[in-house]
Amino acid sequence: QVQLVESGGGLVQPGGSLRLSCAASRTIFSINAMGWYRQAPGKERELVADITSSGSTNYADSVKGRFTISRLNAKNTVYLQMNSLKPEDTAVYYCHADNAVTVRGIKDYWGQGTQVTVSS
Repeated sequence: QVQLVESGGGLVQPGGSLRLSCAASRTIFSINAMGWYRQAPGKERELVADITSSGSTNYADSVKGRFTISRLNAKNTVYLQMNSLKPEDTAVYYCHADNAVTVRGIKDYWGQGTQVTVSS
């Protein structure tokens, strides 16, 4: 079964930190780019950050300087370190795998989502 498993969400106070993790199942052999998206209630899903297999990163303006994406290619795992969290960061965060290679071919995959709530 092909899947992305996320962990690390939760409730944190403003100014706090959280670290999200996303691990791809072993049925995924390689992934071009891995990233994190988020969707707040009533809003469209938006890109937070992504990272290519060579390590190039891209961040949404709203998280630059606060969030850091990293990746462990050998395990097809991606992390999102979130610091200085703000209430507007509250959303469901989704892991995304771009052009993932499996025995079935190449396609994109999404994780199930993990809730991040920033509130005092």
